Amino acid sequence: MPSSARPTSAPRATVTTSGASDTMALDAALDELREGARTWSALTLTQRIRLLGSIRTTAAAEAEEWAITAARSKGLEPDHPLVGEEWLTGPYATVVALDAYVDTLTSLRIGASPLDQARVDRAWGDRVRIHAFPTTSVDRMLVSGYTGEVWLRPGVTIADAQRRAGLGQLSPGASGGVGLVLGAGNITSIPVLDVLYELIAHNRVSVLKINPTQDPLAPVLGRALAPLVSLGLLRIVRGGGDVGAYLTEHAGIDHVHITGAAHTFDTIVFGRTTTGKRRARPRLKVPITAELGGVSPVIVVPGHWSDADLRFHAEHVATMRLHNSGHNCIAGQVVILSASWPQRERFLAELESAMARAPHRPVWYPGAPARLAEVADAYPQAHWVAGGTRAVIDLGTDAEPSPIETTEYFAPALGIVTLTGGGQEFLDAAVSYANERLTGTLGANLIIDPETESALGDGLERAIAELRYGTVAVNTWTGVAFGITTMPWGAYPGGTLDDVQSGIGIVHNALLLDDVERGVMRGPFRPFPRSTSALWGPGAFSVLPRPPWFVTSPGSADGGRLLTRFRIRPRVRTLLGILESAFRS
Repeated sequence: MPSSARPTSAPRATVTTSGASDTMALDAALDELREGARTWSALTLTQRIRLLGSIRTTAAAEAEEWAITAARSKGLEPDHPLVGEEWLTGPYATVVALDAYVDTLTSLRIGASPLDQARVDRAWGDRVRIHAFPTTSVDRMLVSGYTGEVWLRPGVTIADAQRRAGLGQLSPGASGGVGLVLGAGNITSIPVLDVLYELIAHNRVSVLKINPTQDPLAPVLGRALAPLVSLGLLRIVRGGGDVGAYLTEHAGIDHVHITGAAHTFDTIVFGRTTTGKRRARPRLKVPITAELGGVSPVIVVPGHWSDADLRFHAEHVATMRLHNSGHNCIAGQVVILSASWPQRERFLAELESAMARAPHRPVWYPGAPARLAEVADAYPQAHWVAGGTRAVIDLGTDAEPSPIETTEYFAPALGIVTLTGGGQEFLDAAVSYANERLTGTLGANLIIDPETESALGDGLERAIAELRYGTVAVNTWTGVAFGITTMPWGAYPGGTLDDVQSGIGIVHNALLLDDVERGVMRGPFRPFPRSTSALWGPGAFSVLPRPPWFVTSPGSADGGRLLTRFRIRPRVRTLLGILESAFRS
């Protein structure tokens, strides 16, 4: 990188702490970013690749403090068994993203397409399907048995996909201006990945407004992203809603991206009347993209499961709800079961047991205790565990809409819905129920044993195509796709300013694909060693005894730390530690 593009050792204005009254500091940050936008436009692809490498170095240096600071901000001490979540959803996800973006820019630099090394075929409905994960031998080893696909919108051809892959990096000198990123408050890599995507996909520099829940992490992120700060490509600011409001209305902002709630989105776009109602016409003058969450379904297709299968997937579903104490936009919230499944009651017993025995932790996100109180009022029949902090609600087959179907609680409350039928009849009914009754379009989870999947023929693929969700996960959690940045992340296409659903646009998408309809993540129904049955029968083989992101995994704390260390610097000793941790689980 030439001297004009080399980060300095003392980045300036890494973090500006101010209220909206401190307009001079905010205005100065935007002026510096306007100059930074010109700097970015002048960088070659080679220089951009080197810059990403510099960010990787500084992010890696902050990995431990990043994870520990994040854990403590959520009420977890460094020795808590779930601290591994903060390693995986913070520095690990960031390093994985940087590596993937480097690979894509490297392809573009030599005149190749990011799709040249990917397998491309057809999905249901003659959609173009890109096999986006795994892409490396490290992927195949660390996330054994898991695969990821990107389905493009109907009508897009393979030639279209190849020609458009690269997005903003096909015209690196074109500036996307200055954007405002309103950072999420729950997962620490979200604001970082949003900033990176704005820069790489859209050639847009950013002012990152840190969510107050992540204020303790702001200095760490400032150091982790120091190469961006020193080139004027990023400014990080802290403050309350008044700071965000000032920036969204600032003439120096060309675009807004938010991760949050639909209510907040409406407030930004339309504003509120004195009575708190959304105004009729938009007041935001610039384009906006958003990731807003929703009520995510977990469709459990009935089959003949062993006791071990029932226990494993009960822990699986509990993880979908309890990861990060339930404070996830993609948390599983409504489990859909078949009334005719003979093992329904046994599965529910295992699920309640898994919800109860997962390590206790604080319900830490602002407003979550009040939402749990709402659950208690709405559902007196709820079964509460873990000291009254986790609820399982059997809704039966009630045809009336229920709050848990329409309200993203963002807290550890799990609803159980029962539909009639079995096999394809049940699956079709569950897809229709999820599409029509549940709020949001971010992600849907589907659990099906290999024998039932084989018996359905093309029925599963048709069901995936009919689910109107931005990510569909089969025998895994959609949250896994979040951490695999060659996968897209965002709502199903169709959100508008008036009806935003789970958002507008996508992020991550390290292959820089256009015309994305959805991501499809697939995992093994059975863990190792029971996954060996896939070597001579249907299903996916995996060497993972239990995934490290399971909340019931005894090795999750060590596993998250070691996986991050290995991604940063692969070593045989670290790999052996990962294997030991996995088999201890």
